[in-house]
Amino acid sequence: MIGGTRWSLAGLIGASALGAGGIGLSLYSERVARAAERLVPQDGRHLQVEGARLHYVDRGSGPAIVMVHGLGGQVRNFSYGMLAPLAADHRVILVDRPGSGYSVADDGGEPGIAAQAAILGRFIDLLGIERPLVVGHSLGGALALSLAIQRPELVRGLALIAPLTQPQDDVPEAFKGLAAIPPGVRRLFAQTIATPLSRLTAERTLAAVFAPEAPPADFVTRGGGALSQRPANIAAAAADLAAAAQEIEGIAAHYPSLTVPTAILFGRDDAILDPVRHGERTAAIIPGARIAIVPGGHMIPITAPEATARFVREASANCG
Repeated sequence: MIGGTRWSLAGLIGASALGAGGIGLSLYSERVARAAERLVPQDGRHLQVEGARLHYVDRGSGPAIVMVHGLGGQVRNFSYGMLAPLAADHRVILVDRPGSGYSVADDGGEPGIAAQAAILGRFIDLLGIERPLVVGHSLGGALALSLAIQRPELVRGLALIAPLTQPQDDVPEAFKGLAAIPPGVRRLFAQTIATPLSRLTAERTLAAVFAPEAPPADFVTRGGGALSQRPANIAAAAADLAAAAQEIEGIAAHYPSLTVPTAILFGRDDAILDPVRHGERTAAIIPGARIAIVPGGHMIPITAPEATARFVREASANCG
């Protein structure tokens, strides 16, 4: 993740992405990426589906749950504290979204939210997962909703944790750096400037994402946070942020006709997504949707794993 630093893009790119300076920064970024991969190695297997090669973790047995992380995240956001209790009586599949963690979009593409949802649907088909409960955190909530809109027959229900569900004009401060990257130079910028800046602003960014709670000291490793500083993951996160802004209004237009059982959980003091706008307002539109509010901020899968796992288990039981 990149913090709220503002840059003169023309000046930065002109000064560093050309010539020896750019080469030096690129080599530095690659060293950071390799160090991150040593700290957070792959935990699961890969499956090639149309559109992406997906990295996933598959544990337990019983009714199926597929869990989708948010912006700049990866599977360890859920394995940190939720996987073990849920896998005691469910089959739990954690999947890195295309471009995030160790999943790679085909041909270096940048699939948007609806396209990622379609890829996830093909992943569910190919693995033979029978009508899972789909859990989405943050931006993963928008993806889960898009999947349920596209293919309601595939989904047993939705459990949305601090989900992005509604359009909003402002970008959270923690992600303004990502929002400032122009599409045409995402990869160049990520390979040169963004990784060094992400290292400089990492502490501030994590504090903003977890606020008002403190990020745990082991989030970088146990929670997978180190991978967010790899150039490819930074470029993908910037593309995801732009896609979400463009697509969420179209997704929200389908809420009144959504037929999939839906439950929403928010931390009362979420500093990234407003629980009223993205939680209560959406729950009032989706037929039969339920919402629960618990103490905490945006990262409750990490900071309140017991309460969040309990919410997912209850959602699974309530949707049959």
